[in-house]
Order: sequence, then structure tokens, then C-alpha cells
Amino acid sequence: MTSGQYKSKLHQMVSTTPTDYWNDSSAVDELEYAIENGAVGSTTNPPITLYVLNKDPDLWRERACQLFEENPTWGENEIAWRIFEEIGVRGAGTLHPVFLRENGLKGRLSIQADPTKYRNVEAMVDQAVYYDSLAPNMQVKIPVTSVGIQAIEEATARGVNINATVSFTVPQALAVGEAVERGLNRRVAQGMDISSMSPVCTIMIGRLDDWMRVLAERDNIIANPECVHWAGVAALKKAYRIYLERGYRARLLGAAYRHHRHWSEFIGGDLILSIPYAWQLRFNNSAVEVISRIDEPVDPQIVSELYDRFPDFRRAYDENGMSVDEFDTFGPTVRTLRGFIAAFQQIVSLIRDDIMPNPDVK
Repeated sequence: MTSGQYKSKLHQMVSTTPTDYWNDSSAVDELEYAIENGAVGSTTNPPITLYVLNKDPDLWRERACQLFEENPTWGENEIAWRIFEEIGVRGAGTLHPVFLRENGLKGRLSIQADPTKYRNVEAMVDQAVYYDSLAPNMQVKIPVTSVGIQAIEEATARGVNINATVSFTVPQALAVGEAVERGLNRRVAQGMDISSMSPVCTIMIGRLDDWMRVLAERDNIIANPECVHWAGVAALKKAYRIYLERGYRARLLGAAYRHHRHWSEFIGGDLILSIPYAWQLRFNNSAVEVISRIDEPVDPQIVSELYDRFPDFRRAYDENGMSVDEFDTFGPTVRTLRGFIAAFQQIVSLIRDDIMPNPDVK
């Protein structure tokens, strides 16, 4: 086929390479556009859910009030979580035809476990099992914290398709790969089926770049300004190479987009790219050629400068750069968990205004 026969750049990518993409949003109109262009999954989390609520406020205000009337003992937190779940289930429904077409291996909606429970293995596993029951094509996000690794193994052993999130580094990705292997092997040893399981490990490439920029300002680091834009690309490419070498059954996913290299550098890889709607439009209207670049190494001089100037890049890039116990205090982990928790608090605030309007405001 010639390039003119493809619907878009992203459609060309998924039609000619092993690379898949997801819609980094559960907004139905955006998800429908993505599916039309070849997307085989979608994701949600508190910031994304907040975006969906603000995009269609009348619909969800009415639903919040309905839940308030139907459940006289519920507070704003219970209503907020129910709406969070319903937005996820609605996205899963939109993806269900893809799920059927792909025999259950693709077409899943990735939903975030409660970010405040990142220290509680049992709570994360229980929520993962519950979310898995909401729709046949759910994928559950569990943060890659020190105990999150335990939760990922246990949830996998119980048959939950996990998406390891709040993950930015090679050490985190490798810990997830090992945890998923343990979980799958436990399931097989119990005589349970794993043929429809498709675990995923996210690396939030843009958030690692963001952290390099924060460190440059905070610690007065002088470096080639271009190099900080390659940190996430370098980490994901290295993790991808190791995953292939070790044969991990989890599939890597790149997320948190900041520029086109967070897409173009991974074309051709057997991985997933979770792309926000706005970036899909940019990529589809760009002059970037859709060719495989996954095996092209990051310029060694750029990697060397990152490695020499940024101690946290070394922690992110080296296979043993961090112990599992250090995951919780890594800068991007703390920043991302705080952001997720703050976004959910904003959702609760919106629900509060819906069910308990401020009498002082007309």
C-alpha cells in the first residue's frame, strides 16, 4: 500500500509495524477518533477523568445528583469514585468491538487504582480484582511503588490484566517484568488459563524529561538543553531492548507526551504508545515519516551528558540504578502520585458543588 491509502500517519504505523497505540483519554469522541485511526486501547486516571468531567459538565452533574438522590448515605467521595468507574466502563464499552475483534488480547480500557493506596498491597489488589469485574475488557493500573510491585504480582496471579503505572525508569520496568513473570507462572502452576492475558508496563517518558528540567533549575546544572528531551526516549529504548533479551511477557508502553520523538523514536517496536488526542492530531498532520526507528540508538554523546550531569538519570537508566525500596522517593514518583491525588480531590470538589451548592454563590 502507498502512504496515500492510509487514513493517517498513526493508521499507517499500526498497519505496517508491530507498534500499537492507545488513546490517552476516555472521552468518547476522542476515543472514537482514535479507534478510527487504528487505536486498540484507552486509558484513564484522575487527571484524565477530571478532563472528561470538565468537557461534558452537564451530563456528569446530572449523574452526580442522581447518585446523590439514590444513595442517601453516600458522601462526595463515594459519588466521585462511582463516576470515575462509570467513565471507565463507558470507555470500555466503546472499545468492546475491538476487544472482540482481537480475541481479548487488545481493546482494553486501562483504569487507575486509587493513588492514595500506593502503600497498601491488599487494598490495591482488592481494587484491581473489583475493577477487573466491571467489564470484560478492563486493564487495571497499579503504581510501581515498593509495595506496588507485590500488588502487580498478586493481581496478575489472580488473572487481572495489569498496567504498571507511575513508572519512569529502567529499574522499575525490570521489576515489573519480573513481577509479572512470577504472577503468570503462579497462575499456570495452579492450572489457570493465561491465554487472554496481556499485561502492560508503562514508562512515562515525558515525566522523566520533566524531572531532568526540574533538576537543571533546582541544582543549577548546565547541560546541552537538547539532552533533557532525550532522557525518556533513552530509558524506554534501553528497557525495550532488555525486555526482548529476557523474553518478558509484559508489553512496554510509552506515555506522557512532550514532543514528536516520544512517538517517532518508537515506531517499529512491539510496544504500545498511549497518545493524547491533541498529539494524535499533531502527529497525523505532521511531516514526520512513518519509518522504524526503534533500533536506532540515542546519540551516545547525549546519553553520556545526561549520565554525567544528572545523577537521577543514572538511577533511571542503569539496570540496578535503584532498589525497589527507593521507587517511592524517586522525584517523578512523588510528583506524579501527588498530581493524581490532587486531581481526584478536584473531582471531589466538583461533585461537592453539584450535590451541595454553595448558598453564598448565585
